[in-house]
Amino acid sequence: MNEFINKDILEYSEINSQKEPALLRELNRETHLKILNPRMLSGTFQGRLLSLISKLINPKKVLEIGTYTGYSALCIYEGLDEKGVIHTIDKNEELVEIQKRYFEKTGEIEKFIQHTGNALKIIPKINETFDLIFLDADKENYINYYNCIINKLNKKGVILADNVLWSGKVTDEKQQDEATKTLREFNNMVNSDNRVETILLPIRDGISLIRKI
Repeated sequence: MNEFINKDILEYSEINSQKEPALLRELNRETHLKILNPRMLSGTFQGRLLSLISKLINPKKVLEIGTYTGYSALCIYEGLDEKGVIHTIDKNEELVEIQKRYFEKTGEIEKFIQHTGNALKIIPKINETFDLIFLDADKENYINYYNCIINKLNKKGVILADNVLWSGKVTDEKQQDEATKTLREFNNMVNSDNRVETILLPIRDGISLIRKI
């Protein structure tokens, strides 16, 4: 999904980055073979980025909005504090089984708390604050999600927002579909929010690293 970097440079970067662990390789393969829209899966390169950021933060409480088959949650799990937990939210009930099956393969299923349904209704009911939040859900609601989670983010906590370049459409003012317009507004809003500091990274389809001050 990356249209911004030369293919050879991408391949070189992946070759010279940490390799995909066996469990994630297995999930990657099953997702592509059995699940609809496998392009929604976080790629190997981005997955290694999520893992490394999680290891740097060593979060105790994690929230993931948009879990799909669980690949990104498992990447973040690699850096989770030994007493930490990950709350995952996805609206697709059909994906709960594959998520749970792979979470169980870690031997620490108790660290994964699965929620299914509308994230905007679920999040206010979770009585936690978070060190790390990964946002990878419907783009039309990114501003609503941000407003819902910012007060649940701990000081020095981090939000990772995926797909913020939207295949480059955010740079083309002729593109006026709802998702693109929302992402433009989201990027501008976050960059001007004095509660956080942010950097938008042109990795895969764009990922914003947002740290609460």
